[in-house]
Amino acid sequence: MFQQPLEFGYSYIVPIPKSNAGFSKPLNIEDFRGITIRPIISKVFEYCFLNKLGDFLSSKANQFGFKKGLDCNHAIYTVRKIVERLTTGGNTVNLCSIDLSKAFNKVNHHGLLIKLMKCYLPVCFLEIIEYWLNICHSVVK
Repeated sequence: MFQQPLEFGYSYIVPIPKSNAGFSKPLNIEDFRGITIRPIISKVFEYCFLNKLGDFLSSKANQFGFKKGLDCNHAIYTVRKIVERLTTGGNTVNLCSIDLSKAFNKVNHHGLLIKLMKCYLPVCFLEIIEYWLNICHSVVK
């Protein structure tokens, strides 16, 4: 089984103040955004690895986040067009939004691996991902 070097799992987080943080009130944890710094060689390996996995991973057409070439503007445009079409037809539209930004860094690794298994990833890729998740650790600089 291939195992990437332990250094691939090392990273440090640099807290960067958000734009207007600290000008009108004392700073707290919510006023910072963390930028993760990792060894460049692990980033190169990650891009090569993702390139090989591309055929196994896909998402639905209505997913906009974390997809190359799509962003919030595409999602907003799509929602506006759907709302316009429905309201033009005389319907009422109710929208609900959820801020999942707090959940982004709280991924269940076992759940992720199960999802990847359902994509029929080769076992060697799954083993690399599992090992990588097990060696990851960060410190705040």
